[in-house]
Amino acid sequence: MSSAEFGPDINKINKAKGALHAKILAHNYQIPEVHAVADVIGDSLELALAARDTDAEVLIVCGVRFMAETAKLLNPEKRVFIPVPDAGCPLADYLTPELIQESRLRYPDAAVVVYVNSSATCKAAADIVCTSGNAVTVVKSLPQSRIIFGPDANLASYVREQVPEKEIIPIPADGHCYVHQEFSLDDIRSARQIGGTILAHPECPEIIRHHADIVASTGRMIRIIKKNDEQVWHIFTEEAMVMRLRSLFLDKEFHSVQSAVCRDMRKTTIEDIIRCLDGLQGEIFLDQDSAEYARRSLDRMLKASVS
Repeated sequence: MSSAEFGPDINKINKAKGALHAKILAHNYQIPEVHAVADVIGDSLELALAARDTDAEVLIVCGVRFMAETAKLLNPEKRVFIPVPDAGCPLADYLTPELIQESRLRYPDAAVVVYVNSSATCKAAADIVCTSGNAVTVVKSLPQSRIIFGPDANLASYVREQVPEKEIIPIPADGHCYVHQEFSLDDIRSARQIGGTILAHPECPEIIRHHADIVASTGRMIRIIKKNDEQVWHIFTEEAMVMRLRSLFLDKEFHSVQSAVCRDMRKTTIEDIIRCLDGLQGEIFLDQDSAEYARRSLDRMLKASVS
């Protein structure tokens, strides 16, 4: 889907962006119409890097709240907005600063790694942040042999498999993304009947990851498909990712599990973006004291990711 299809709407957005010196950052799970007007599309790490490196004065983050908070943490001098302020992340809600502190008391020798899918206050209580794309690299970079990891227990399980020399302690024990949690072996069997390659996100349960051909973040999925001659792909992550892949690889065939929909990711529309730009509504404000600690944790992640 091209931006030209939106006629007057895209003209409004471009005019407002120019006046504000703004850029639109959109996650891979956003719908095609949002992708069509975005300046940057990517996974959590790619959006974090783009937010850090942009010269724009205003950032419009199309995704869920923790993504907008992350952009603000990396750009405290810029104005950051989220078009739909109540677009949250149920996975992020599993973790609290209090749970992190309780775990530190129980395991005083452990480092605390929090998934980017967490609040700014949880990032402030951690030693370092990770994404699904760099979680293994981040954990390997730490000197501690015991790692407290939250809030996604499935991602923690994946890291444990990749870094068996370290003890990974998930907090909470049942933290998960409801979209990825509901994939089943029947979905795997249906994919195998069609044929092709199964790509699964690290947030999937262990049994799904073990039956997939490749486990990868959404950003890495794109890079894998680009380099591979395989024509048929089954994508075990949020269903909008398949829309993104179909727009990037017109010659390949992509299948999704149609029930794999994040309700919060689907909230953002073109009309929301126009309203946000016109009225500068949905600005992100963070407590400055905790923001400094959260920024430190993010900076450590970025350093580990490029080292």
